[in-house]
Amino acid sequence: MAEEKSRILIVDDIEENLRVLTETLTEEGFYPLQAKSGERAIAIAKKAQPDLILLDIKMPGMDGYETIDRLKSDPDTAPIPVIFISALNQIEDKVRGFTAGAVDYVSKPFQKEEVIARVGTHLSLRQALRNVEIEREKSEKLLLNILPESVARELKDTGVSKPQRFDNVTFFFSDFVGFTGMSAEVEPEELIEQLNELFTEFDNIMERNNCERIKTIGDAYLAVCGIPEADSRHGENIIKASQEIISYLDSYRQETGRQWRVRIGIHSGNAVGAIVGTKKYIYDVFGDSVNTASRMESNSEPGRINISETTYELVKDRFDFEEREPIMVKGKGSMNMFFLK
Repeated sequence: MAEEKSRILIVDDIEENLRVLTETLTEEGFYPLQAKSGERAIAIAKKAQPDLILLDIKMPGMDGYETIDRLKSDPDTAPIPVIFISALNQIEDKVRGFTAGAVDYVSKPFQKEEVIARVGTHLSLRQALRNVEIEREKSEKLLLNILPESVARELKDTGVSKPQRFDNVTFFFSDFVGFTGMSAEVEPEELIEQLNELFTEFDNIMERNNCERIKTIGDAYLAVCGIPEADSRHGENIIKASQEIISYLDSYRQETGRQWRVRIGIHSGNAVGAIVGTKKYIYDVFGDSVNTASRMESNSEPGRINISETTYELVKDRFDFEEREPIMVKGKGSMNMFFLK
């Protein structure tokens, strides 16, 4: 595929100057555009988005200074570098040009070699700036992949993200049934491919229900609603997401024959959210509520959603539940639990 030529807009009311510059730029592999007035230059620049503009100053009607003012005041054309090319060669003319926003100034009569050299320099600079912007966007996208949006924004704007306590949140914890045995029977590449497919859909489901995936640990999946943005329906949202995940896995097994099943545990309470690490950022949550959600999962059953009494009290009027016998939980004592019907 041929490399796209850089487009250079030449703005001059003198036909001979347009001709010479057009021929010179064409010979050097550029794609020249022409305008004989400031008004026409602005229209072309807005539509064609040239990579650079060569702008005369002394023109009838709108002169070069007014033209560049108009270009720089429009967000669509402001980033386009402008080189003044003019017979006005007094120092005050050049200072005025640079003050107006020009990146360079070439005096007439011009030398072709000088024009080409300056054009090449500023095109290279613009490409370098574009590359920096691309890398910045990549960095921001990477942050958004590993951090909640509001946390990533705080880190970007201030350079730090302070730990924050959240008092009304609900945690989701899931674990795949028989994963250890499955990992011994299935090739590692295939296993990870399937796990990635499943967790990707888990992420989509959580996002649709205003929940946030915190992390995966092997085949375990931890998510929360109410962190980092408060949500008065945190318990309801997590349960709806859990129902969708169970339904998704039912369909997945029917379509693929792969026997992926989960146990799900849910608990509501409080926690602290914070970024851990300085070189490799990880957003994590801390507190007894996270551990309790894990205990709910370990005391659940394949394909079922087990919730704590705390969560039950929040959502008992919105869903149907099956009360279980109290269960002794390590480090917690006897706990009341409920299966979602």
